[in-house]
Amino acid sequence: MSDRFAIWLKVRRLGLALAAVHDLRDVRSPATAEEPEQFETDVLAGLVLARASAGLADGTIRGDAWHLEQMRSWFGQPLWEMEPPDADAYFGKVLRASPSGTRLARSQR
Repeated sequence: MSDRFAIWLKVRRLGLALAAVHDLRDVRSPATAEEPEQFETDVLAGLVLARASAGLADGTIRGDAWHLEQMRSWFGQPLWEMEPPDADAYFGKVLRASPSGTRLARSQR
């Protein structure tokens, strides 16, 4: 019995199915300059909607969005591109002189 067949047999016994995985770059053209911006806006809107659905106060949601926008303005790129050294630079250098409450609020976002 081949290894592939043995794996297929185990998967079938578990009631699972396998699907072929295709690289999306083969069928999708590269992103335009405005697509990441639109996606970032959609992600932030989704965050606002999720927090509102969870019952958070409008002021809390507004504060969350404001803190995220402050970080985004400093970073100059989408926040999902941020790496630990970038966060260290932001919280350790940029916010060094800020009150501890400000640093805490931004880090929690």
